[in-house]
Amino acid sequence: MQQLIQKIQELKKTEIKNQIDKRIQEFKNTNKESNEELFNELCFCLLTANFNAEKSIKIQKNIGVSFLTDSKEELIEKLKKFGHRFPNARAEYIHKAKNCKDKLKEVVCFHDKKELREWIVNNVNGIGYKESSHFLRNIGFDDYAIIDFHIIDLLVKYGLIKRPKTITKNKYLEIEKILKKIAEKTNLTLAELDLYLWYMETGKILK
Repeated sequence: MQQLIQKIQELKKTEIKNQIDKRIQEFKNTNKESNEELFNELCFCLLTANFNAEKSIKIQKNIGVSFLTDSKEELIEKLKKFGHRFPNARAEYIHKAKNCKDKLKEVVCFHDKKELREWIVNNVNGIGYKESSHFLRNIGFDDYAIIDFHIIDLLVKYGLIKRPKTITKNKYLEIEKILKKIAEKTNLTLAELDLYLWYMETGKILK
């Protein structure tokens, strides 16, 4: 763990820190009083599951408010046009997620933080622990870990975990505890840590 911590501390002395700080502030500036803005970001996180983050960002920008207004069939055609890998399944998830749209503001603003992620996992089809953590980070929460294959690869490389065959809820929470220890030792939030680790693996700072 110490070797990874040293790498992160070195990055914190570079321009990367300013870029990450700026991105974190953008997340915190999300209007949590807007069900529409929250829903748009939820749709983005539905798109990213088993798909490219940069392409998902482009699709989100192209579709915009149409996430709310398009029928499932219209969303399928747009996702096909913009090259999503799973247009039918993602359109189905987004269409069903509309049922939760009007509750998002209430849930995000008033739900107990310990239960918030559980509510999203249990009430939004197509959302697991990674995607719900991603959504919460992108709207300004900083105490959830986003454990995707980039993070798994990095933790395996530094000998902190063995590569799991599947990531169950218990395995996710187990890995999250390791990331919390790293965050504490580097004086970072889990949201900040994720961006540092993602940069180390990809050379990019996205969302």
